[in-house]
Amino acid sequence: MATEDDRRYMRRALTLARRGLGYTSPNPAVGAVVVKGGRIVGEGYHQRAGTPHAEIHALIVAGPRAGGATLYVTLEPCAHQGRTGPCCVAVAAAGVRRVVVASADPNPQVAGQGLTYLRRRRIAVETGVERQRADELNEDFFVYITAGRPFVTWKGAMSVDGRIATRSGASRWITGEAARLAGHRLRRRADAILVGRATVAADDPTLTDRAPGRPRHPLRVVVDSRLRLPLDRRVYQDQSALPTVVFTTATAPAARRRRLERAGVEVITAGEGSRVDPALLLADLARREVMHLLIEGGGEVAAGFLEAGLVDRVTLFVAPLLIGGRQAAPVLGGLGIADLIHAPRLAALHTRRVGEDLMLTGRLQPAANATPSPSGRGSLHRP
Repeated sequence: MATEDDRRYMRRALTLARRGLGYTSPNPAVGAVVVKGGRIVGEGYHQRAGTPHAEIHALIVAGPRAGGATLYVTLEPCAHQGRTGPCCVAVAAAGVRRVVVASADPNPQVAGQGLTYLRRRRIAVETGVERQRADELNEDFFVYITAGRPFVTWKGAMSVDGRIATRSGASRWITGEAARLAGHRLRRRADAILVGRATVAADDPTLTDRAPGRPRHPLRVVVDSRLRLPLDRRVYQDQSALPTVVFTTATAPAARRRRLERAGVEVITAGEGSRVDPALLLADLARREVMHLLIEGGGEVAAGFLEAGLVDRVTLFVAPLLIGGRQAAPVLGGLGIADLIHAPRLAALHTRRVGEDLMLTGRLQPAANATPSPSGRGSLHRP
């Protein structure tokens, strides 16, 4: 039976795990704490893929004091040989007496095998301690493993009346500096950032991480069904250091494709018709070990993923502005919902003040009576 001390030490392990967010992909973020005699004698977290896991870091710090101790770990210790050795073997060899785990690992290569290994060596195992917090921490990893595609977050910035630009196309800056900094922190959590052709044409973004601390520049992804963007866009610069992948369709002119490829830009066909297929796009990114995709714009691209049921989380920054006008661009495009009963909803909604703006975040839940888009799938670009 878990005690209050168990929960307290697990919360410490979760705090450690958060330090690795954005750096461990395609592995989960994991923290571990070794406790003996009511004192923490070792702790650590997984820092990046290919390096020792959290349990190993904590056991190294603990050294001989791990004998007879309790190990708190936010995810089930692995039982397979991957880029590093199986952690459950190291835990048993260290002489740990008890292991407390928050979340089970859905990876078929683990899936209870680590816990079974420990129990067979007469190590007491307690599971489910602070499980909800641990599951939320690694929700992107769980989707990546169970659905075989990246976890998708759609991020938008809008006025109170849902506009992302004025009627003249001006969009810088709808939100304030604090909200833009929070947006860059979202980029650091992601493995790839996706925008549509219209966003690149209007804003000419770099799609880089400019938050303070350790920068991490995700893969840049552009949806351009006809390859109409010119090469002078900043997202196409410095391909050796900051690569960009462009997803297009079979209808895109071959000459434009060759032009991009000569500039070092990778071009992928993900659709036979006039629009990019979001499911094909995600399948390609999954093969690249992209665990978390952040969609930043624009309204038509976001609508394509939503219509396909391929958005997991929504983060909206709302500025205290009223723009109005039928010609002002809305935050979300597409065909729209005909009946409210078909509208997807945000669950576990969190709202907080970020400077002068509001930040709303929630997990997307499809409507119970949702119907597919008329084409049978979403699409990612105007013809």
